[in-house]
Amino acid sequence: MSEIFGKLKSIKGKEITVLLDDELSTYQIDKYSNNQSPTVAIILADNRKISPDQRKKIYALLGDIANYTGYSIPQEMPAVMKWKYLTETGADMFSLSDCSMTAANKYLTWLIDFCFENNIGFKTKTWDMLPDDYAMVMRCCKHRKCIICLNHADIDHTFGLVGIGRDRRTVDNSKSYFLPLCRIHHQERHNLGAKNFLNKYHIKPVKLNAQTRKELRIGK
Repeated sequence: MSEIFGKLKSIKGKEITVLLDDELSTYQIDKYSNNQSPTVAIILADNRKISPDQRKKIYALLGDIANYTGYSIPQEMPAVMKWKYLTETGADMFSLSDCSMTAANKYLTWLIDFCFENNIGFKTKTWDMLPDDYAMVMRCCKHRKCIICLNHADIDHTFGLVGIGRDRRTVDNSKSYFLPLCRIHHQERHNLGAKNFLNKYHIKPVKLNAQTRKELRIGK
């Protein structure tokens, strides 16, 4: 793969015009495409700066990690976790004062996974800031944590497709929606009904791709 940079000039339906920074020779195209029609990936540079909301969530998580681990100098926790993140992921150096929103979101997601994987509890205030994001439902599915209380979750039930008299083994789960719920909140969902339950907790079930369903052992 060869990276070629330029600026997007226009978009018309599915057609785009790009002004390249440097000339592109037919030799380069033939070389990388093996004399076939080349496939091009478009990656848009994120020029947005980290938002105050992202920064607040990140520092809240860092505070929870410091409290849970009993770190003797809590003020150093941001530097410690950033170093761990950079060494484990190979990400580029960044600053929480002016990094892009994409970089901040990747770091935030990594911190959430770190807390789940190490059973680090979230303070109620921290948790209340997080579940509104679609990604949080996915993270809870991945780690089998109840989206409401963070206790162990079952996600072998679907919304809207599986009911009495239907065999879960024959359901096409690619069209199903899932929520990770502990047994208590699973039962509450049945007692209230799906619509009332979702409205009460302001959450939405999500679709899971084939790879995620395979990892979680959820049917086909």
